[in-house]
Amino acid sequence: MRILLLFGLVAVALTDVTRFEGEKVFRLKPTLDEHVTLIKDLAKSIELDFWKPESPELVTIDIEVDIHVPAIYLDMVYTMLQQSDMQSEVLIEDLQKAVDGQADGGQSPRTHSYTKYNTWDKIQSWIASMASSNSNLISKQVIGNTYEGRAMTLLKLGKKSSSTKPAIFMDCGIHAREWISPAFCQWFVKEALSTYGSDSQMTSLLDQMDVYVLPVLNIDGYDYTHKSNRMWRKTRSRKSGSSCVGADPNRNFDAGWCSMGASSNPCSDTFCGYSPESEIEAKNVANFIRRNKSTIKAYLTVHSYSQLLLFPYSYTYSLAADHSELLKVAEGASSALRSLYGTRYTSGPGATTIYPAAGGSDDWAYDLGVKYSYTFELRDTGRYGFLLPESQIKPTCEETMLAVKYIAAHVQKNLY
Repeated sequence: MRILLLFGLVAVALTDVTRFEGEKVFRLKPTLDEHVTLIKDLAKSIELDFWKPESPELVTIDIEVDIHVPAIYLDMVYTMLQQSDMQSEVLIEDLQKAVDGQADGGQSPRTHSYTKYNTWDKIQSWIASMASSNSNLISKQVIGNTYEGRAMTLLKLGKKSSSTKPAIFMDCGIHAREWISPAFCQWFVKEALSTYGSDSQMTSLLDQMDVYVLPVLNIDGYDYTHKSNRMWRKTRSRKSGSSCVGADPNRNFDAGWCSMGASSNPCSDTFCGYSPESEIEAKNVANFIRRNKSTIKAYLTVHSYSQLLLFPYSYTYSLAADHSELLKVAEGASSALRSLYGTRYTSGPGATTIYPAAGGSDDWAYDLGVKYSYTFELRDTGRYGFLLPESQIKPTCEETMLAVKYIAAHVQKNLY
């Protein structure tokens, strides 16, 4: 009997997965101060998951607000919307159905696939096999471990050279639930290796430069979204005395840290951490970039969603010293991206293009001296949000490749 009970407990532990039946995602369009106050008051009284912007503090007039509402609060939200006259629409009718529908072909295959959302275990195996597949063009190194002890393995792409080459650093998956982001980093590595020798631009890039690719920055969080809670965003760090788990790694860099657009509340999705680089994942990346500061010429970080190409600053409304050039390159990259499927991106500094947010990795890299520092917010604009179907992985990655290659070509031309 005790053995059966034990097995039962194990089964419960293994199936401790957050479900979202009947939960909805709304888009609210506040046009009055009262609307903004209403949304912020609502966030204080009930548990809401902000998709866009990332926290209630960032809600202002004329910014579209996407919120995920648990089923138990739906009546209250509908009543509030009716009474306020605020314009709104339901983006996702049943969140669990959207989660289930994200894998278009049903269950993901056992092997790694570039058109599926791969688990961390599959990505880990893929990293090992890629690194051993073409030792003349790719190598790997561990830049540290995550809070839960997973190795953060960085892939270095580039033709082997006796001298140190200038480099581009790209990371994906800083926010756990943005699955299309790690999918792009994997796609980029595949394309870079498979087109070397046939694509003149990629060949020139890898001959002249190295590209560092961190396929998943927030590995603990990403693994957690596959196993326990699809909507998890933060890291999985813990601090004694607090029941709240994790911090937002993209509010944890030392760039105007915790000054605006970030929360000091450990339970918030935009919690800035207990100090700059308190999150070991952010610290490992920062340490690597600091060590290689003299060679890293560009920093690209890939997020979703909103179809934006952002550059510094997000922690201040002041324009970056290189604003004109950064904007020109972003607009050129957005135009290149649009040429394939007509997908429209908006370019500009983070603070004025979306909202202020301190502690971001792109601002930090720029202040360190990495001039070409960009944040991609990939598809879509909210129809699926973080649950972009697998059928959109290929077109999203194909068009994003064009933008990344455009930026890389500009960096190459301006190396010396």
